Amino acid sequence: MKRPDQWLASPWWRGIIAALAGALPVLAFPAPSWWWFAYIALVPWILLARSAPTGRRAAFDGWLGGLGFMLAMHHWLLPSLHVFTVVIAALLGALWAPWGWLVRRFLAGVPSAGRVGAALVVLPSGWLVVELARSWQGLGGPWGLLGSSQWEVAPALRLASVGGVWLLSFLVVAVNVAVAVLIAVRESRRPAVAGLLATAAATSAAWVWSPRPDVDGRARIAVVQTGIVDGMGSPVKRFAREEALTRTLAGQNVALVVWGESSVGFDLAHRPDLANRIAALSRLTGADILVNVDARRSDRPGIYKSSVLVGPQGPTGDRYDKMRLVPFGEYVPARSLLGWATSVGKAAGEDRRRGTEQVVMNVGHGLRIGPMVCFETAFPDMSRHLAQDGAGVLLAQSSTSTFQKSWAPEQHASLAALRAAETGRPMVHATLTGVSAVYGPSGERIGSWLGTDASTTMVYEVPLARGVTPYVRFGDWPVHAALLVLTALCATEGARAFRARRHAPQPHVPPARTVHESPARPGR
Repeated sequence: MKRPDQWLASPWWRGIIAALAGALPVLAFPAPSWWWFAYIALVPWILLARSAPTGRRAAFDGWLGGLGFMLAMHHWLLPSLHVFTVVIAALLGALWAPWGWLVRRFLAGVPSAGRVGAALVVLPSGWLVVELARSWQGLGGPWGLLGSSQWEVAPALRLASVGGVWLLSFLVVAVNVAVAVLIAVRESRRPAVAGLLATAAATSAAWVWSPRPDVDGRARIAVVQTGIVDGMGSPVKRFAREEALTRTLAGQNVALVVWGESSVGFDLAHRPDLANRIAALSRLTGADILVNVDARRSDRPGIYKSSVLVGPQGPTGDRYDKMRLVPFGEYVPARSLLGWATSVGKAAGEDRRRGTEQVVMNVGHGLRIGPMVCFETAFPDMSRHLAQDGAGVLLAQSSTSTFQKSWAPEQHASLAALRAAETGRPMVHATLTGVSAVYGPSGERIGSWLGTDASTTMVYEVPLARGVTPYVRFGDWPVHAALLVLTALCATEGARAFRARRHAPQPHVPPARTVHESPARPGR
């Protein structure tokens, strides 16, 4: 039987081990009780990269680990995108190649106390920059950021109000680095323990001094979840089902009724009969109704996904067009080059059109809401901007009908807890199908979830809050700090390389000699 060092000596086995090590952190996401696993899940990956014989091999370990991480995080896309899921994971996994190189640079051999201390700052910073890069909407967005695994941990949610999900990712990686040093390098355990204590002290200080949102009143908000409606003409059947469910809310004194994503499959300007039926429901319930229209618009070309507010007299004129679309699901990036994806999976046959700005809507009872549509709840900046613009309640309209049998609906609903904690504003996550959930201004769960098979309504007593969290005030400062750390590292490494080259001894060059040939002798 091969020893561990023999397995690692084989490039093929080492690559497989790197991919599996990269996939390990994903285990901290599906089950809330496994949140603690995130703090040790990176350790095997770190130990593998630090043992690499060369910097190039460490970068390769970083790439393969990133491939494993992205593939495990998005495995539920395989039925829709098939082999293209692996291609995307391989491309995005390359973002972790520099991180693997950094692990070896700071932790290889027996690192000094200074190198360990630097690693506790540099390696989390490098991870944050990777998360920032892949958070670009064109690369798939910030789905599965490491810090989002902490969505049910109250102290972590408190820290999210200080530095967002970015601060949580930084702390999780820093703890993993310290644990890896404690396991692998006996001589460096003292600085590793000091790093853990410093992290705990910083966390405690943030916990004590960060302001809490001040609860100021409550609002009764109803969620209508239809579940999957099969058969021909499903938009018509779905609308009828939503209409019937909404009627049950009469007399329940709700301030707002929320339908899920794509709840209306027709443009209301083209179908005034549907607009009138929704207005009648508004009069019946005594509340405005926020619907989501997925249809070709009458006033401009193309298909839009739009949150539309309907009152007792019909559409109020408040409309938000989805700005950040799902790659391949709602549009194909560089369609002329990647259009073939539609032939191997369920990629969008026609690109949806994008909105241009976020909208805060005024509804009855003095409530101001900030709508987002589905995928957009993964972006911390969108909810932060809505809070800055005066939204009292964050709303998400979603539908995960394609992924009902996976853990994607639960993970999607969990993101609302982070957005609520970051902004100090309650968030309502209403789905057409999937998991509907509501969270208070500290990220705490309000009421019960509506599961993937539910076809019902639920009225939530949503606590309202005032005040501004440090994250809303200062934005993505952990990311900016990480960029400064890496900039300083590059400057330091560049200066060191320049000094080494400048003071290196000149190579010995032997003196030039002239060789004189003897003149040819006569007769020869």
